[in-house]
Amino acid sequence: MSKRVYCLYRVSTTKQVDLDELMQADIPMQRKSCREFAERRGWEIIREEQENGVSGFKVSAANRDKIQLIKEHAELARFDVLLVFMFDRIGRRAEETPFVVEWLVDHGIEVWSVNEGQQRFDNHTDYLLNYIRYWQASGESKKTSVRTKTALAQMVQDGKFRGGTTAYGYKLVGSGQLNKRKHEVKRLAVDYTEAAVVREVFRLCIELGYGKGRIVECLGENGYLNRDGNPWSEGSIGYMLHNSVYTGILSSGETKSSPFDELKIIDDTTFVKAQLIMSMRCSNTQDRNIPLNTKGKSLLSGNIFCGYCGGRLVLTSNVRSYRHTDGTTVQYRRMRYVCYNKSRHRADCGGQTGYIVHRVDDPVSSEMEKVLKQLANDKNWPKAQTTNSEKLTELTRQMEQAQQERSEAVARYEQIRLRTSELLAKSKALPDGMLLDLASDAYTVAAEAEERVAAIGAKLTEETQIGNRISEFHEKILIWSRIFDICSVERKKMIVCELIDRVTVTRGYAIEITYRDEILRMLETAKKLPKGSENKQ
Repeated sequence: MSKRVYCLYRVSTTKQVDLDELMQADIPMQRKSCREFAERRGWEIIREEQENGVSGFKVSAANRDKIQLIKEHAELARFDVLLVFMFDRIGRRAEETPFVVEWLVDHGIEVWSVNEGQQRFDNHTDYLLNYIRYWQASGESKKTSVRTKTALAQMVQDGKFRGGTTAYGYKLVGSGQLNKRKHEVKRLAVDYTEAAVVREVFRLCIELGYGKGRIVECLGENGYLNRDGNPWSEGSIGYMLHNSVYTGILSSGETKSSPFDELKIIDDTTFVKAQLIMSMRCSNTQDRNIPLNTKGKSLLSGNIFCGYCGGRLVLTSNVRSYRHTDGTTVQYRRMRYVCYNKSRHRADCGGQTGYIVHRVDDPVSSEMEKVLKQLANDKNWPKAQTTNSEKLTELTRQMEQAQQERSEAVARYEQIRLRTSELLAKSKALPDGMLLDLASDAYTVAAEAEERVAAIGAKLTEETQIGNRISEFHEKILIWSRIFDICSVERKKMIVCELIDRVTVTRGYAIEITYRDEILRMLETAKKLPKGSENKQ
């Protein structure tokens, strides 16, 4: 009776798969070799299993359906021989595959390779060779992985397309260069039709504060479909908003390229702003001043706080009714900002439980409109930049001085350490405690100098960022001042978030507005800070 044979064919990538005459995936080289091998030995192949695009190194045997099926049938004694083209088709994991083979043999299955023969376990040498074979295969996989990662990293650094799906907003065009296989190398280029949709997505996120769901709804309402002609999904929008390729930066794993200007669809400021909005919405800290969403008719969301306990005020609404003199009943929706700490008894709060929305929003909206018009009409706003430049100059001078002091302190410490080593080498005795005191004092001075450099550096970075934002804000303010009183509630919410850090409300609807640093700088420079407004930071 001829032996019953199961064959297992595997390739690591789908690119290694061919199509047969029925246009089905096939691995012809392995299949042909195994069939010829079985025919020469008079074996009968009763089943053939095939794994397309399954890595024998990355994927565990426990997660490979074909391996699990073969083990299941081995326990039922449905076949006598497992035949593969090479043993590494079973797997390439040194810590796992040798034991899979040993398990099969222990269950009465002969394991054969067309190129390497039968794997036996007659003595200790067989066990050792079995392990060495897969240890070597595992090492080869690791080396291949390193070479592949290095090659892909070099490609993205050179601005070349590394393969895979092209991000929405881009297309592939010929580069005029040929690879080793004489195929033209493709490069990315901006698809201007799709790029317009990408910019619209970022605009909806930043200007209107839309989340992924509302962006999908808006795109659908305006007839925007994805590349396949289907409606957009929230996952695709989320991936788009987080994808740095739109700033011209290509990536492969942890490797990032320098920005390529010809690939930029979104400027860096816009991209960073989108990341900030999304990250703050994922955070439940008191530092969040971005609304979780821009739905509803309230102006403030996420940036209004109780003036007593410091807790965040949340928006609530309920339906109320009143009766006319003629007996008819009218229902209306009352909206309030409610102190969450007090309403839920989470903290001792002496303030009001709630504040009617329009009694807070109307004064804040009026104040914002007034501030915007003042700043837009102010001819002396460059003074804010001048003040910023003066501070930068002074901080730069302080940094240079601190760096000089640090260099001198480090040199002094090294001099003492070197001198001490020389004295010890000459066996010269030092007074008790002298070595420790000298080294300790010098090290303390050097450490303090390092701290001053770090502190001034942080101030310098902060002041530089404020200066950049002042220029950016002035351009925005010119637009906001013209549209604030006529734009949608969503747009107003996001503008208010750009202008202020928080609004604090106390009993009697006393409202205190805390402006952002750059806005405060512009207002102070113009000497037009509205009365009752201040910055607590």
